Amino acid sequence: MSAKPQLRLRMRVTVDDTIAIGPGKIALLEALDETRSITAAAKALGMSYRRAWALIDELNRSLKEPAVISAAGGSQGGGSELSPSGRQLLDLYRGIEAQAQAACKPDIQRLLKLLA
Repeated sequence: MSAKPQLRLRMRVTVDDTIAIGPGKIALLEALDETRSITAAAKALGMSYRRAWALIDELNRSLKEPAVISAAGGSQGGGSELSPSGRQLLDLYRGIEAQAQAACKPDIQRLLKLLA
């Protein structure tokens, strides 16, 4: 039995050749919000800490205000959390996705009916 076809919208905001905001960075922010740790968020997504840190750094540099605030490590460890700007970014991104999906629902249904 084959899986039922599904359409996923994948929004990206680019600045020149850089993906400033995209599905990977949003997934990383969501994982970080849940784990409060770049290391744990990276592990949850199957990526290296170095890659996760680079994505967060690139995202923070692309925004007027950083999306992630990190505390230095120590005896209690460091930690990271979303800034108010990061929370707003997540909410807006997921809201736009939901609105686009809803607005295109009839066309999406017709498109999916073309698949075997």
